[in-house]
Amino acid sequence: MEEKLLTVRDVASFLGVSEKEVLDLAEDGSIPAYKVGGLYLRFRREQVEDFKRKHNLISHTDRALAQTSIKDRIADFFYFNDFYLFSVLLIVAMLFIIFIG
Repeated sequence: MEEKLLTVRDVASFLGVSEKEVLDLAEDGSIPAYKVGGLYLRFRREQVEDFKRKHNLISHTDRALAQTSIKDRIADFFYFNDFYLFSVLLIVAMLFIIFIG
């Protein structure tokens, strides 16, 4: 059975880096890459997993989440959802007035 090789996009997604960074890593030999048909770069899954394990990579999104505090997350939640929260409170108040008052 033939082994399925990964594309640059697959590796970028797996490592949590940009496609350009994957190409740079392949160019400097950090990740072994294979040319298919002389045009397309492909990577073996085992070699990419070894690279990730050795370099202990953390994706950009994980790094960004680790740097934001709970206070910042809560502030962002209220900042981006204030209209919806206000709307829900207004609807609940109107329903209260209709059914109770």
